[in-house]
Amino acid sequence: MSRTDTAGRLRLGVNIDHVATVRNARGGDVPDPLRAARLAEAAGADGITAHLREDRRHISDADIEALSAALTVPLNFEMAATDEMQAIALRYKPHAVCIVPEKREERTTEGGLEVAQDENRLTHFIAPLRDAGCRVSIFIAADARQIEAAHRIGAAVVELHTGAYCDAHAEGRFEDRDAELDRLREMSTFAHSLGLEVHAGHGLTYDTVKPVAAFPEMIELNIGHFLVGEAIFVGLDPAIRKMRHLMDSARADAAPENTAPGGQS
Repeated sequence: MSRTDTAGRLRLGVNIDHVATVRNARGGDVPDPLRAARLAEAAGADGITAHLREDRRHISDADIEALSAALTVPLNFEMAATDEMQAIALRYKPHAVCIVPEKREERTTEGGLEVAQDENRLTHFIAPLRDAGCRVSIFIAADARQIEAAHRIGAAVVELHTGAYCDAHAEGRFEDRDAELDRLREMSTFAHSLGLEVHAGHGLTYDTVKPVAAFPEMIELNIGHFLVGEAIFVGLDPAIRKMRHLMDSARADAAPENTAPGGQS
């Protein structure tokens, strides 16, 4: 299937951070995140996400340089709102930058960015990135106050944090899971109403992806840790192809022609 054939479908961004985690556990050059990115593209990924953390615990500066030079799909550069990261983003000018919260002691990104309380600084922070042609995304909780703030500062995209929904599912807290899913659905609609492009990610698996993929406002899902984990057992190509299939089937099942009276498709 050519890249033009996929123009209207829900996009899949594959996060390759944890390929670098495995590499860094021993040092050296393998496994190579760029090779993983190329395999992901061949398996149906519409973009590659990489988070350059301040402590460089997985993705390195050299990885960003290699990805920027070699990728034929868009690079989504996840970054903290620091001067250092802004300078790196302006050097490479990736297709998209996603501003995320970051604490050195955390294992993974915990919660969404606090935009409403840092609105003035973030407005000025993202302005040079926008001027450089980068599409600015803000990683936030499914919260109306944060979405409104993201809109005010001039972000083009909000990426809704799906971690609470996925955690509740994994822990068997199904009432909480359903409440989180309802919140994500409502806030996807709200963000879309403001003219924001809506993405989502964090913790999504084969078991949790379809309800989120079915949201009509959803444009892109970013998934990484689960796919890299699955790749240990089945390979990266089959892992991504299965996720791609689940996303496509969820969107097809939710299409208006499949909800006609009497269940006729």
